Amino acid sequence: MKATHQSQWTQPRFIFMFLAVTVLTLLAGKFILFTALPYYSFDPEILGRWQDFKFSLVSHISGGIIALLIGPFQFWESFRKANYKIHRALGKIYIAAIVLATIASTYLAWTSGLKININWAISLQGLALAWFVTVAFAYVSILRKNTELHREWMIKSYVVTFAFVTFRFLNELEFIENLEIDGPTLIWISWAIPLLFTEMILNYKKLNRKTLSSN
Repeated sequence: MKATHQSQWTQPRFIFMFLAVTVLTLLAGKFILFTALPYYSFDPEILGRWQDFKFSLVSHISGGIIALLIGPFQFWESFRKANYKIHRALGKIYIAAIVLATIASTYLAWTSGLKININWAISLQGLALAWFVTVAFAYVSILRKNTELHREWMIKSYVVTFAFVTFRFLNELEFIENLEIDGPTLIWISWAIPLLFTEMILNYKKLNRKTLSSN
């Protein structure tokens, strides 16, 4: 039994997942500490063009931070099984946080975003719509007691939630700056491409399961 437990720690899949979660956690932590939290000071110099929309911005950021922090606990299988009531409560908070954030981001898209240009407004609205739709389908799926579909939509929802971290990470890369990729395009890249790969992985696993069951 002990040997089996130890072997799990050395399996390539476990090592890959551990490294992936560690990297994502560090990126999310950096985003929250150095990008998101400074806006709560309401310093005009930090707020910049969002000065006139600071309360909407903070609402948007707050919802995003809450969703970022709750997400990992919802996917933690042992935690979920041992604390099902907490899992459900956190799930409701996660949904509420995203609803708040999407309302705020929609407002920001057609105010501060539109002030820049229509491309900014549409890209921000597209992200907000994807954010809301993924969590809405996750919620409807669990109401219908389809846990497998609920899990898949929650994964997609968190991928979209992580788009804010992805955007900041990409935006700070020198080669992105050299390619002269504009902000709206980078927003689409931050969620649409990761969501596409997530969909491919989820469907590949389904295909494998069907293949194994038919054999």
